[in-house]
Amino acid sequence: MDETFWRDRWRENRLGWHQPQSHPMLVRRLAALGLEAGSRVFLPLCGKTLDVGWLLGQGFRVAGAELVETAIEQLFAELGVEPEIAQAGASLRYGADGIDIFVGDLFDLTAETLGPVDAVYDRAALVALPAETRRAYAVHLAEITNRAPQLLITFDYDQDRMEGPPFSVTEEEVRALYAGDFEIDLLESAEVEGGLKGLCPATEQAWALRPRRTG
Repeated sequence: MDETFWRDRWRENRLGWHQPQSHPMLVRRLAALGLEAGSRVFLPLCGKTLDVGWLLGQGFRVAGAELVETAIEQLFAELGVEPEIAQAGASLRYGADGIDIFVGDLFDLTAETLGPVDAVYDRAALVALPAETRRAYAVHLAEITNRAPQLLITFDYDQDRMEGPPFSVTEEEVRALYAGDFEIDLLESAEVEGGLKGLCPATEQAWALRPRRTG
């Protein structure tokens, strides 16, 4: 999946992944990470998700990363917030009180540019990436967030029935990608009502990834 694909989707307003409300699994399951008020939550490949506004409304600070600048312009417009825009490493930082979104290639984002992160909420990043990219992504995400705990949401379905994204990521793959750094708990599993994109049955799953203790 290349940059042109995602830029075309935004330009053509083909945003089938964008939900008209905060994700129910975020609302129900974020508490599993035990975050304190004011914690900074990082959303990779965040787009203009309404989850950002929900997190801010719950008293969290939000950081995000997104390839397509149009998405972040729309995000701030829908939040009713005027961002300050500045260069930050290889990215453009759109910032305001309690929120920092970095526009650019996620793989160019460094821990120094991102800053401290208390947790990761990954609803749309892992499942947006093809299989050959997911290992590098999981390693990079752990590195730039200092292995912060994660709330991860995935889909499991017959990949032969439908082309991604979102791609199918099985439990076996989740554990293969993350078990080296994290304890992994399945928090919730639910059938996707009407099937994924109306094309095939699918299960949506929420995972808690907690850093393994050392020593």
